[in-house]
Amino acid sequence: MVSTLTQKKGIGAILWDYLTTVDHKKIGILYLISGGFFFILGGLEAMIIRIQLAVPNNEFVSAGFFNEIITMHGTTMIFLAAMPLLFGLMNAVVPIQIGARDVAFPFLNSLGFWLFSFGGLFLNLSWFLGGAPDAGWTSYASLALNSPTHGVDFYILGLQVSGLGTLIAGINFLVTIINMRAPGMTFMRMPLFTWTTFVASALILFAFPALTVGLALLMFDRMFNGAIFDASLGGNTVIYEHLFWIFGHPEVYILVLPAFGIFSEIIPVFARKRLFGYSSMVFATVLIGFLGFMVWAHHMFTTGLGSIANAIFAVATMAIAVPTGIKIFNWLFTIWGGSVKFTSPMIWSVAFIPSFLMGGVTGVMLGMAATDYQYHDTYFVVAHFHYVIVGGVVFSLFAGATYWWPTMFGKMLNEGLSKITFVLFFIGFHLTFFIQHFLGLMGMPRRIFTFLPGQGLETGNFVSTVGAFFMAAATIVLLLNIVITAVKGKKVGIDPWEDGRTLEWAVSSPPPEYNFKQTPLVRGLDALWLEKMEGKKEMTPAEPLGDIHMPNGSILPLIMSFGLFVASFGILYRQDYNWGLPVIFIGFIITFGAMIVRSIKDDHGYHIHKEDLLKEERGGKA
Repeated sequence: MVSTLTQKKGIGAILWDYLTTVDHKKIGILYLISGGFFFILGGLEAMIIRIQLAVPNNEFVSAGFFNEIITMHGTTMIFLAAMPLLFGLMNAVVPIQIGARDVAFPFLNSLGFWLFSFGGLFLNLSWFLGGAPDAGWTSYASLALNSPTHGVDFYILGLQVSGLGTLIAGINFLVTIINMRAPGMTFMRMPLFTWTTFVASALILFAFPALTVGLALLMFDRMFNGAIFDASLGGNTVIYEHLFWIFGHPEVYILVLPAFGIFSEIIPVFARKRLFGYSSMVFATVLIGFLGFMVWAHHMFTTGLGSIANAIFAVATMAIAVPTGIKIFNWLFTIWGGSVKFTSPMIWSVAFIPSFLMGGVTGVMLGMAATDYQYHDTYFVVAHFHYVIVGGVVFSLFAGATYWWPTMFGKMLNEGLSKITFVLFFIGFHLTFFIQHFLGLMGMPRRIFTFLPGQGLETGNFVSTVGAFFMAAATIVLLLNIVITAVKGKKVGIDPWEDGRTLEWAVSSPPPEYNFKQTPLVRGLDALWLEKMEGKKEMTPAEPLGDIHMPNGSILPLIMSFGLFVASFGILYRQDYNWGLPVIFIGFIITFGAMIVRSIKDDHGYHIHKEDLLKEERGGKA
């Protein structure tokens, strides 16, 4: 069988290859492209917000449109940008880090991506079909039930389809990490990024059903006149808040834990030291995941839960700061005394520590119930949230993308342009959000579309808007860097950073479709580094060279997802037009028809033969 990586293809063939691929590396690239698109879209929405708030009494956008923009900015950045970008890095790196040839369920991996993509597309089509969601990114029932347009319905259905894809991806990574580790790779020899992916996937498994149930019940209330959350019919809107935040707070750790893993991979490589306190880092990761489910009501201190409930959740919130603090000190101790090499991934990693620490400190402040009454629903909360998500997750995405770019594309991003991106983004980030702490303490509420002059809020808002333009400029420089690298970048070989410690640097950049000719034997933590210390250039194999079984590509995941996309339109317009019900049936027929085809079709994949592997090794054509 001819390796797909050794063939020269036309544009049409490459497009078809990506539409039908089940290769985890190509799916990782698809996640990065899709997530990057939504990141830019969410960034444009953020720019509109900041332009509107640059000066008092601004009329750049109307109040109604501002509500839509602020809702879609939060929803897009959390669900459609940060998560898929992290999934892109997970797909590209984790299977290789554990010595596997692919994820456990390649077909489901593709299905998860296409469900996410069609869910995100459906949600954003609301802009052109009567108006976007306008009830905030949390879509609290008290606001969502009274929203007059279809925007909230787009939100509900889009996130249900997209969330199904996320749930599938989480299960896939759990099974992959549990079952497909190379011989010798015990749990306590796994790289930290694999560990954080594992815990985040477990959080997805337990947290996303709460969101699914909350959105389903909200859908019944909106579309079928249910009485679950509607207070006028005897319902209780606070129940929706509980369901949302039982998902919503673990969601923060679904995003932040992989970010921690990225920094835990980068810092030892460029400090040229083993990660300090590996075992404590693992236990801190697991503890954060466990405690993440016990703090959701700190978002609801002002809803009247009572002093006992508030006290319990305040204590739990303080407790979760302890394992996070352990991680901060371990990163600092890893850097301390190391031979630090300030590459662009390392600069992002070092800058992350104080930036995220500020978000953590304000989180502890918000975790105190009595003071939260003062901070709640002010720009202090906006500043805190962005210091955690941008200072943690977005910094990690910049660092991780730059660090693993050779793994994915075989070329290194330009270091000079990467450092310009960092300087612009770092300055812009702190300009934008640091001053928002003080705007909040001065009483500026969240979600207001304008403010009056003479309240002392003019300077802070103007500075915040200037910072947003710096971040936009940084993103433009990154895009230029990507284009220049794609056109002019030099190809790199194995271990382009020279100090790689884990298995993704033991294969060529980019890796072949089968990852490893022979499954590697893992003899300890930092498996590749151990081999280097013994003077070996390659990993010791755990098996003789033989034929490699590979899965076939399939267009069925795309068709299944498209069917749910069509059915969602039918559900949305079921009462508006006569064709609503037929469209629902057509959509489900497409989805279930593709499922039946998948069930009946006998697909055994194909083999890459030993002879072809030996030819590739000698530089010949397979």
